[in-house]
Amino acid sequence: QVHLGESGGGLVQSGGSLQLSCAASGSLSLNYDMGWFRQAPGKEREFVASIAWLGGRTEYGDAVKGRFTISREYGKNTVHLQMNSLKPEDTAIYYCALNPNHYYLRAEYWGQGTQVTVSS
Repeated sequence: QVHLGESGGGLVQSGGSLQLSCAASGSLSLNYDMGWFRQAPGKEREFVASIAWLGGRTEYGDAVKGRFTISREYGKNTVHLQMNSLKPEDTAIYYCALNPNHYYLRAEYWGQGTQVTVSS
């Protein structure tokens, strides 16, 4: 079993920044991709960002390109999401994901979610 522990959510004003972190633990395979999704009330789940184990290739959802940056610390099994220039429409619950599939909005494992609220 794998556990994903998220931290860093909170309330921020429009234009501000937040960093989310997610630590993976448990029965981890030798290599795995990690990523983030989000879901706002009344809306569908949305892909935010992912980072591959091999080569560290990153991908971003269109809504966050140029504002969010995903990174990982391999030795600590941790992934970070630096969110800059936040907008009220970024308000959502953010979920860490292990082996995400952004085409089908699925993942092998999910975190419990952390709330991000951006006030206007």
